[in-house]
Amino acid sequence: MTTMQTEFSESELLADHDFVEPLIAQGVRCHGGFDENGTYLSPRTKYRVPAIEAWEEQRVEQFATPILDVPLETWPENFPNVEQSKLLIRQGAPEPIITALTRIGTVEGFGDMLRLLPTPEFSLCFEEDITGTAIAHIDNGLFEAHARDEAGYGDLAGHNRMWFVARDIAFGHPSTTDLTARMLGRMGIDPTPKSAAQIEQARRVAMSGRALPDDIDYTLESVVNRMIGLLLIEISAFHGFRWAESVLADRDLVAGDGEAAALISYIRSDESPHVAWLRTALSEMRDRTWVGDGGHSHAGTDMIGRLWERALSQSIVLRRRENINFFMDEVALALADRPDRDDIVDEMLSLGSVVRLADGTVADPSDTGRPD
Repeated sequence: MTTMQTEFSESELLADHDFVEPLIAQGVRCHGGFDENGTYLSPRTKYRVPAIEAWEEQRVEQFATPILDVPLETWPENFPNVEQSKLLIRQGAPEPIITALTRIGTVEGFGDMLRLLPTPEFSLCFEEDITGTAIAHIDNGLFEAHARDEAGYGDLAGHNRMWFVARDIAFGHPSTTDLTARMLGRMGIDPTPKSAAQIEQARRVAMSGRALPDDIDYTLESVVNRMIGLLLIEISAFHGFRWAESVLADRDLVAGDGEAAALISYIRSDESPHVAWLRTALSEMRDRTWVGDGGHSHAGTDMIGRLWERALSQSIVLRRRENINFFMDEVALALADRPDRDDIVDEMLSLGSVVRLADGTVADPSDTGRPD
C-alpha cells in the first residue's frame, strides 16, 4: 500500500505555496503567485496536488482499474475558432469575442455555489471504507478549494475576475455596462434569488428525471451529477483556453503585448487539479459498491455509468448546439447595421466546421442524426 499521506485537514487543502511574488494584473491582486524562478504556482496547491496524487496511487493499488476519463479530442473545436475570431476583430466587430470572454468569466463565478451544494454522509453511501480517499475530502476542503479558485476569496481575484481582466487588457476596457445581465437573459439564466417553494419545485422536477434507483440517496445522485458535469466542463474548457490564448496573444489585433494570453495560461494551470481530483473521486466511487435504503447493494460501475453516459451526451451535443446558437446571435447583434454583414458571416463560416443550413440556421454537421 502507498506510504504517502492520504488524510488531510481542510486548512492543508486550502494552503498556498510560499510565493516570492504575487500575481497582479492591471492592478488586480489575483490568487496564485510566482516562485524564485518566476514560475507560476497555482493557488491552494501546496498540499492539494500531492493529496490528489496519493489518493490516485492508493486507488490503483486497491482496485487496479483505469481512471475515469474522456479524451479531449472527443469535443469538437471551439466555436468560434481562432481564425474566425480574428476575422471578426479585423472587420471591426470584436463585440462577440468580448461577450464570449465575459460569458466565460460569468460562468466561472457560478463556482461560488459549489460550497453550498448539499452533500450526503459519504461514509454511509459505500460498502467499502473511504478513509483517506478523495471522496472523504469532498466536503472537507475539495469543494471549498474549487469554489475559491473559480470565484475568488476575500480580496484575491479568482477565475471570474481574471477572465474579465484579460478581456479588458486585450480590448482596452470595453464598455460592458449591463452586459452580464443582458447576457444571462439571453442564456436563459435567471440570477434572482429563488423562494423556498421554487427551490422545492425544482427539486421535484429534478427527481422525476433521476437516472439511479429510487433507493439511492438523491443527495448523492445530485452531488455525483454535479461532479461529472464539472469534470466534463473542465475537460472541454481546454479547447476554450487554447482559443483564448491564441486570440489574445496576437499583438497585431489586441492590446496588452500578450499579457492577457499569459493570464489565461495561469487560469489553465489552475484548472489541472480540478480535473485531477474529480477524475480520482469519481473513479473511487465507480470502484466501490453503493448502498441504497434498506441495505441494497449496487455496483458502482453501473451507478457511475448511468450518470456518465447521460452527462457525456448532453455535454458534447447539447452544449455544442447551445454555444453555436448563442455566438451566432451575438454576431448578428454586432453586425446588425452593417451592409456587408452577410458577406462577413459567410467568410467567417468558411473558416470552420459549422455550416449554414438550407433554412438559414447554422449547425455542426457532426451533430446530424444525434438525438436532441
